[in-house]
This record gives sequence, structure tokens and C-alpha cells, in this order.
Amino acid sequence: MSMGKVRKAVIPAAGLGTRFLPATKAMPKEMLPVVDMPAIQYVVEEAVHAGLTDLLMITGRNKRSLEDHFDRTPALERALEEKGDRTRLEAVKHSSELGPIHYVRQGEAKGLGHAVLCARQHVGEEPFAVLLGDDLIDEHDGLLTTMMEVQAKTGGSVIALIEVDPSQISAYGCADVSVVEGEDYVRVNSLVEKPSVDEAPSNLAVIGRYVLHPAVFGVLEKTGPGRGGEIQLTDALQTLATDGEGGGVYGVVFKGRRFDTGDKLSYLKAVITLASERVEFGEELRAWMKAFVN
Repeated sequence: MSMGKVRKAVIPAAGLGTRFLPATKAMPKEMLPVVDMPAIQYVVEEAVHAGLTDLLMITGRNKRSLEDHFDRTPALERALEEKGDRTRLEAVKHSSELGPIHYVRQGEAKGLGHAVLCARQHVGEEPFAVLLGDDLIDEHDGLLTTMMEVQAKTGGSVIALIEVDPSQISAYGCADVSVVEGEDYVRVNSLVEKPSVDEAPSNLAVIGRYVLHPAVFGVLEKTGPGRGGEIQLTDALQTLATDGEGGGVYGVVFKGRRFDTGDKLSYLKAVITLASERVEFGEELRAWMKAFVN
């Protein structure tokens, strides 16, 4: 059923980051540090860890620093080399050695669906992954790998779902699903973008990981602006789910660790959680936090 191994990842990074103003007035939100690494690097590393070898970042105006971050910096490398600072030198070189990253500009912020459509020429006629920069997922949880396995098995499109408190569902796309006998994934019957609590078909929220059949491009081309006047990826997936084109839509319910770095509180939790696990200062930080809380 599969159209071949998933090799390509699309990382939309053209958003304005208004929730973090004024910090994001002159700096892309994707470059906000989570401890000592920009949020976007965690996403790129997750894609590479899952075996994706061809990455396309969808950027926009004022996002040049994203390209610079994943590029070589000979002068900085030389300075660190001369100082004998091997640790920082390796960290700096690591970000530019993650693999080939290509860039295309969205031009106009017309929504996530439009950003994905911008990848059509690069992706071609093969299944591909989409990773949203706002969702920080622990690469060791293997979510993407599981999703790619489900895509290979079903031949369709696969979305990542999490269970949320029903009162929170209006902040997400929401899925109506049915069980697939003997499998640990579900079939998606329909999707609705940010429903009211009363209209939500479930408490399963769509999060920012997708493995998509290339049929999504044809649907996106015909998809008009939806909620918020933007072209919504959810609307295109709803079409794929209901008409079965491109093999239908399936869901993987994720139980691992996820942070929404586009949300201030969740971003702070990500920084504190990851910092507390660091060998060099985690123990000291945990001790300080206990004292601070008391």
C-alpha cells in the first residue's frame, strides 16, 4: 500500500510569533532558546533522529537567522578552536551538520495549509512528514517513527493526537475517530478546527506532527480560506478523511512528553524540565526549585 519510505520533512516556520511580543519583534519565535538551544533545533533533531534525510523549512520575512543558525560560522569556529573550547565548538558545528536543509519563503501568511502547499514542488509525489516548530516532542518517544510505520501500513495520511481536558479542546483541531481492530492506531472519520466544547466530537486534539500522502496538495489547492481567514490544513485533512482520497486519514494517540513552545506557560515548563535534566546543573537547579517553592 505504501508509496515508498518517507524521506522528506517540511517544517513550517513563517509565523509572526505575536504571542511572544516584544521578544519576537526582531527575532523569530523559532529562535527562542530552550535552555541553550533554539526551539527550532529540537524539531530539526527530532526529524533527523527519525531518519528523515531531506528537510525543507518554510520561512518568511525576518527569518534569516534560521538559515544562519544551521549554516557554518568559520570565524566563530576558529575563535573557539584557538581558545581550546572544544565543547562549545562541537555544539556550534553540530547544528550545521544535521543534514541538508532547504528553504522556501511563504511570501504571505495565509495559514498552515498554504505553508504546506508551498512545499509541493520540493516534495513531489511521495509521502512526507510535517513538523510544526511550536510542538516540542521528546525525540526518544519515537512518535514520528511510529507515524511513519502507520503510513507505510495504511498508505494514507497520519496525524498525531493527544487527549486533552474537554474544556481545552476549543484551542485545537479535534478528531472524531473509530477503533481499528487489532491495531494501536485509529481511523479518523472527521476533523473540526477549534470546535466549541459542546460541538467537539471527542477530547482528542491534533498536535503538530503529520505524515501526509501527496494527495493533500491537490486538496489544498482547492481549499478556500477557513477559520481565521486562513487556508487550514485541518480542512484539507477533513476532505481526505471523508472522501477516502489518498488512502484516508489515521491517527496515533501520543502519550509521551510534549510542550507547546508557542504558549508562554508551556514554554517555561519546557525550559525548566529540560534544564532540570541537564548533567552540569540539573541537580543544583532542582534543589533551588524546592527551596524556591517552599
